Amino acid sequence: MATLYINGKKHTIDADPEMPLLWAIRDIIGLTGTKYGCGKGLCGSCKVLLDGSPVQSCILPISSVEGKQITTIEGSSKNLDLLKEAWVELNVPQCGFCQPGQLIAAAALLDTNDTPTDEDINEAMVGNICRCGTYQRIKNAIHKTVELKKQR
Repeated sequence: MATLYINGKKHTIDADPEMPLLWAIRDIIGLTGTKYGCGKGLCGSCKVLLDGSPVQSCILPISSVEGKQITTIEGSSKNLDLLKEAWVELNVPQCGFCQPGQLIAAAALLDTNDTPTDEDINEAMVGNICRCGTYQRIKNAIHKTVELKKQR
């Protein structure tokens, strides 16, 4: 048995301790927003926040996350909610498959940097691959989120 705290809720699951967190989130808990991309921690589609830091859930065993706070794309935080709003307003996604991981990485950036430069954004978003090439729209949405934060 493992106890996971996902999006502010406690989940007790019966699973192999070495099961990747991604599969516990998707297959056992039923939160399917976090995506499987490469299965090797290279593409960023499976990113979640673990105690506020972005991690690749496809390579992280559930035994290593017990008692820690996990936030998925279905979760909520001030920055994540504003990012989602900017994403919609600027029509960021094309196919949308990588966007949960992109949003999680962007939320982690804005949690530590209120006014990121383009260089800061580029550094924070390394490891998030978008096959559709929406990188400039992603960057614009992050800057838009900074503006939204100032207005509220």
